[in-house]
Order: sequence, then C-alpha cells, then structure tokens
Amino acid sequence: MSDQNKGFQKEEAPKTVQGAQGVPSTWKRLLAKKWVFPATYVAAAAIILTLMWVYQDVGTKKVSQEDLGIKVSSDKTTGNSPDGAVAVNAPAETMQWPVKDKSLVDISIPFYDTNATNEVKQAAMIQYNDQLTPHTAIDLKSKDGAAFDVLAALSGKVTAVEQNPVVGNLVEITHSNGLISVYQSLSDVKVAKGAEVKKGDIIAKAGRNDFEKEDGVHLHFEVRQAADNAAINPETILNAKQ
Repeated sequence: MSDQNKGFQKEEAPKTVQGAQGVPSTWKRLLAKKWVFPATYVAAAAIILTLMWVYQDVGTKKVSQEDLGIKVSSDKTTGNSPDGAVAVNAPAETMQWPVKDKSLVDISIPFYDTNATNEVKQAAMIQYNDQLTPHTAIDLKSKDGAAFDVLAALSGKVTAVEQNPVVGNLVEITHSNGLISVYQSLSDVKVAKGAEVKKGDIIAKAGRNDFEKEDGVHLHFEVRQAADNAAINPETILNAKQ
C-alpha cells in the first residue's frame, strides 16, 4: 500500500469518529442549558398530578340509580311537581266509617273471622237458599231502622255501579292505597262508574237486598285487597276517631 493511500485512510477515520460523537455532543449542549432541568421537572410533575387526579376520579365515582337500571321519575328526584311547585309529603288518608254518625248505627251482621269466638262466627253466617255463607263484610243498620246516607269511606275512583238481583244496588270504589271498598244493599245511588269521589262524599242511601233480606234496611260494607281480592275485616282498618 502506498504512502498516499495510508494518508487518505488516516484522514477519513477521524471524520467517522467525529460524526458518531456528534449526537451525544448535541445532548450535552442541550443539557448544559439552565432551563432544561426545571422544564423537565415541571413536565414530569404535571404528568404525575394528572394521573393522580384521573385515578382519584375513577375511585370516587358514585354509582347512580340509572347505572343500576332503576328508573326514577324526574319529579320525584327533584322533589318538585310538574308545574314547578315544591312537593309536600301529605299524611296518608285514613278510612272512615261509611256513615255520618257511627253512634246512630249498629253492626247488625259482623265479619266472619276464623279467629273469632264460635258465637261471633255463628252470627256472621248468612243463610241463603238453604246454604250457609260466611259474611265477608259488616252490615250497618240504623238504630231506628230508617234509611241513612252512605258515604265514601276513602277517596278513590268508582270502578263499578251495578244492580244485582241478589245483593241489590252495588257501588265499588278503588283507592290508591291498594284497597277496594264495596257498598251493597243500596238505594238512590248518586255516583256513576268512572267518577272520582272524595272521602265523606254521599254515594247512596242504605236500602234492602235479597241476600240479607231479614236484615231490613241496611248497608253491606266490604273492604278488599286489590291485588288478590281477599276480604279484610273493615273494623280492623276503620278510623277509630270517626
């Protein structure tokens, strides 16, 4: 190899080394700047704080009723009525005796209660067409035997008005609390099916029927559960203050 070639190689080799050292030299010059470290620290701190906020937000998120599939009316959740008025928790209406003055009437036929005494059970059996039937109501009769006004025991909607050949004129009222009140042996019915009545409204007068013929003029008053039509002893739920 000639001396000229040797000299050429010696000149080129250092250029290659200098080129490889150019990258770290650039980083060294960059890191030598005074603002680099503070800027890097601030950026890293911002990333860390952002991750912490995200983690805390996920950990503290409340599960809403909608997330659980529970449908909630907007009126109930806001506590306001549709017209913007503030809702007030009104006390639940209690059932009253279906007469103006309970002291003027007697229970002529009681409700058949399986837990009652034999004497009460016997009095609560109705004989009709040579068959004995447990009485699923209470019969109210005025002390002087006269007709009297029959009142709605609770506010609700009239869901039946019928004229039955056995039980006489009948009115049925369905209430919002899951109960149904039934009034039989009526005369002079004053309400129609579909009407809304208030507690204490006059719906008819006491009359006669064929099923309890021997009871004369009276009101047959039943209370039933809307869910299964099971009869309830009215005396257990009637408002004692009336």
